[in-house]
Amino acid sequence: MAGDQLSAVFSALADPTRRAIIAELAERDATVTELTAPLSISMPAVSRHLKVLERAALISRSRSGKWRASHLEAAPLREAADWIARYRRFWDSSLTRLDAHLAAVQAAGPATDRMADDPRELG
Repeated sequence: MAGDQLSAVFSALADPTRRAIIAELAERDATVTELTAPLSISMPAVSRHLKVLERAALISRSRSGKWRASHLEAAPLREAADWIARYRRFWDSSLTRLDAHLAAVQAAGPATDRMADDPRELG
């Protein structure tokens, strides 16, 4: 995923209303009217949110007669999740090393505590 596309995805997902719309579209395709019902905002506001999601390629919109349905496009979400996963591995590894260090400090226990209590013993 290009850097600009990734930025567009994260920017679109930064808004809680757009995340709610994504959650709804994960269940089924829906029209603006259907998406507006559970939200406390107007149809024009939902339409603006849909345009942001469409620009980020998170949704596609199709027309059937007079109805225009929105459909979740999951590929950009997967690409964003993959990007995040690389950093999750980094943090998991860092936390594992920290856990090992803390376990070693705790195992050393009283000797380390005595040294901290009497600075003359350090030197």
